This record gives sequence, structure tokens and C-alpha cells, in this order.
Amino acid sequence: MASESSFDVVSKADHQEVDNALNQAAKEVAQRYDFKHVGASIVWSGEKIVITANSEERAKAVLDVFEMKLVKRGISLKALDAGEPKASGKEFRLECEIKQGLTSENAKKVAKIIREEGPKGVKPLIQGDELRVTAKSRDDLQEVIALLKGADLDVALQFTNYR
Repeated sequence: MASESSFDVVSKADHQEVDNALNQAAKEVAQRYDFKHVGASIVWSGEKIVITANSEERAKAVLDVFEMKLVKRGISLKALDAGEPKASGKEFRLECEIKQGLTSENAKKVAKIIREEGPKGVKPLIQGDELRVTAKSRDDLQEVIALLKGADLDVALQFTNYR
């Protein structure tokens, strides 16, 4: 009996890389001339990221700077859940969240794609907020990874525990 190979499909952003991107964005916002005297800032507030500025456009510009820093650090923008700027007194606040883990509906979508379009003999199994994919052949698993990388999903996927 040949042993089965497997890997996990997860959706987790590296918290340290997000923190580094946030610190770089904060430094750039503090130094850039177009952000002087507009009260622009970007900080952690618990598990959320809060962006403040004196206008809606400036808040969105700070978000753009943060998004650029995330991309440079290899974090998919699909992991960022940014809201709309809301007026809060004289300033505008924009709250962002970093999505962690596969929701059950996204895990079901990924499992359905694997069952319908993947090679025969590949079995997806939902385990909490991740998805375990097993097959007899490692080549089949490589095909599944390529298939999922090419799929248009609204969630950032990483592949771990490849054995």
C-alpha cells in the first residue's frame, strides 16, 4: 500500500510582516510632505488597524501607502478587509482588519473546485479553519496547488505541511 501525501490549504497572513508593513507605512506618512498638517496616522487598535486623517481622500491615500507596503512584503491584499472612511468629529477614521483562517463557506468553495476540476483520487477534508488535501500521488497534489493558484477566489491561500 502506497502512503498518502497531503498538504493543508490555509488563509493566514504573517502577523509580523503585517506589523512591519504598518510601521513602514506609518514612517512614510510621518515623513511625506503631502501628509503634513492633515493629522494623518496609521496605528494598531487591538486586532484592527485604524487610519485617521482630516479628509476622506487623505485617509484613502494612507490606505494606499499601507497597501503598497503589504504587497512589497508579500502579503496578498485579499487578506486586508478595509472599510469606508467615516466622519468622526473633525477627522475621518478608516478601520481595516486582517482576515485570518478560511471561513466554512470559502473552504466549501475550495473543496468543490478540487472535487470538480482536480485530478481523480484527490480528497479534500475541511478541518476547522483549514482544508487538508490528500492523494496517493504528489504530482496530483502539485496539480491541485496549480489549480488553486489559478482560481479566482476572494481569499488569499497559502499551502502548508506538504508531505
